[in-house]
Amino acid sequence: MRVRNLPLSSAYTEHFVENGIRELYPPQAAAVDAGVCEGSNVVAAIPTASGKTFIAQLALLTADGPGLYVCPLRALAREKYEAFASLPDLEVGISTGDFDASGEALAGNDIIVATSEKIDSAIRNGASWVDELACVVVDEVHLLDADRRGPTLEVTVATLRRQNPDIQVVALSATVDNPDAIAAWLDATLIQSTWRPVDLRTGVAVGGSIDFDDGTTREIPLDGPARKGGNGGDGDGSDDGGSDLDDTDVTAALVANTVAEGGQCLAFVRSRAEAVSLAQRLAADGLAEQMGIEAAAAAAGDEAAAVDGTVTGHQLADCLRSGVAFHHAGLRSGHRTVVESAFRDRDVACICATPTLAAGVNVPARRVVVRDQKRYTGSAMEWLPTLEVHQMCGRAGRPGLDPHGEAVLVGESDSRDELVERYVDGEPEAVESTLSDPASLRTHVLSAIATGFAETESEILDVFEGTFYAREAGAGGLADAVGDTVDDLVAAGMVRRETAGGVGDYRIVATPVGETTSRQYVRPETGERVVDGLRTAAVMPNATTLTAFELICDTPDMQDTYLGNEERAEMYRFARANSGALTTGMRETDDFEGWLESVKTARILDEWIEGATVEELVEAYRIGPGDLDSRVERAEWLLSAAQALADTIGVSVPSVPRARSRL
Repeated sequence: MRVRNLPLSSAYTEHFVENGIRELYPPQAAAVDAGVCEGSNVVAAIPTASGKTFIAQLALLTADGPGLYVCPLRALAREKYEAFASLPDLEVGISTGDFDASGEALAGNDIIVATSEKIDSAIRNGASWVDELACVVVDEVHLLDADRRGPTLEVTVATLRRQNPDIQVVALSATVDNPDAIAAWLDATLIQSTWRPVDLRTGVAVGGSIDFDDGTTREIPLDGPARKGGNGGDGDGSDDGGSDLDDTDVTAALVANTVAEGGQCLAFVRSRAEAVSLAQRLAADGLAEQMGIEAAAAAAGDEAAAVDGTVTGHQLADCLRSGVAFHHAGLRSGHRTVVESAFRDRDVACICATPTLAAGVNVPARRVVVRDQKRYTGSAMEWLPTLEVHQMCGRAGRPGLDPHGEAVLVGESDSRDELVERYVDGEPEAVESTLSDPASLRTHVLSAIATGFAETESEILDVFEGTFYAREAGAGGLADAVGDTVDDLVAAGMVRRETAGGVGDYRIVATPVGETTSRQYVRPETGERVVDGLRTAAVMPNATTLTAFELICDTPDMQDTYLGNEERAEMYRFARANSGALTTGMRETDDFEGWLESVKTARILDEWIEGATVEELVEAYRIGPGDLDSRVERAEWLLSAAQALADTIGVSVPSVPRARSRL
């Protein structure tokens, strides 16, 4: 099927042709046949790089009104925004922040790119443009099963369909076990395919030998003496021949071989520290010289160094100058942008990354190496989900540049069979709703009540009837869960039951605190904790900005900040010395460790507004510069919510607006 035969304006057709899109890939043609250009609902469960974005463009460009592209990640939202903004004669808007705003500035755009959290917030705050949408594209819909993001995505899609029954829904998914269930939920035609524009071979490397799923074997040279450069893998550090090579040596050999053959590589490891360690190990191998990119690599290093003067920034800059980079959530957005752009421009030979890089950002490579297949989950090392590993492997192979892609799992002789069973031959997991999580259900039930969508438990059931969870739980399970949730919200002071005429008749209404909590887009548990903290702080003789930060940091909406063993005693002493400025006493908390982590976060933020630099805080508290950025951003949002709640309950805590103004 040719692009010129599609029902697009000549301006769009010429744009695509000029950018090399002349013939549709088979999954794209199947989507057209399924009516994606005619307003039909479609679920496309196809591999990475098989043309999902173009399917989305077809739906949005042929819709009868404004369109919405829902992304799970900010970085991905920016990438998609740029793709749509490059199209002719289109007004494109993007929104990923300001959870307490309606986003009315987005009205009038032809296409809006936003995170599901932003859309959910816009719905709660009464954004008028939501009712005008004709088409919504949901990217990475398999993230319905993500712990915190999934419930919001699910409820947002269900709410959009409930408010506008005629809206077209196009959902894009990785290859999962139950795409038919997602399609049935959305009343959509399922497009399911394993077709890729570049063939993918997946195998397991033990020592220098790779056994691929197509029956072939490759031998990778393991030159030079073994160097113990990392802590990867899960075996005893020996290969089939009993040499001293460890998994990091094998990974380095795979990277070197890729570069020698003119390709680039992605190497996935389980933690931030491992990503940095592996990158520094590879930086000694002269990859920039081998690729002939010394000048470009040096320029990328200088660009990264200009972002900030942190230890992390210096480490990244040094690695980039050697043609290697690392990528993880602790980097600042400026650092990540430099790394991703340099890799796309072939100014970097290898990125050593945590699995977050596989979550949608477009950085394909000739070869993907998955060194670590387990990660620490808080109590033990556990295998990565098959879907997550498949997402990593799917980054292998660049259309038009590579003859094929290779995904290699690094293993040992005693783990080879299990790796093959789990990840090479294994099927990805089924997508399951996580809306059953009580905390998530409380958040979204409160929203339904506070926005006026529902006033009775029966009406709440109507609101949630369109969720993926309702399909799984059935009417009885959903009714029981909603009843328990309403009881919880009543006990928390977020809603109340009011009599409504007849005996036993009542309606459920949000309290002023519940309304503000929902409008400010914080969890009910956060609203309850902040209100308690505000009332305590209002009568404290010495409430400070540390007080304000502690009451917002000790909430589920603030990200955890890791507290190392070496820091614990010092943080305990700090908490004791400043107990008069804290709203929670040491003996009052049910989770002392979690509370001490919140004190650490509050201390970091307090020192930040007192003039401490990024460099000083990163070094003193062993956090990434990106971690500081994200916590400052969240603190601004939560302090705004705290001030709104203070106004609602009629208390004055001057340290809250003072802390916010100084962030």
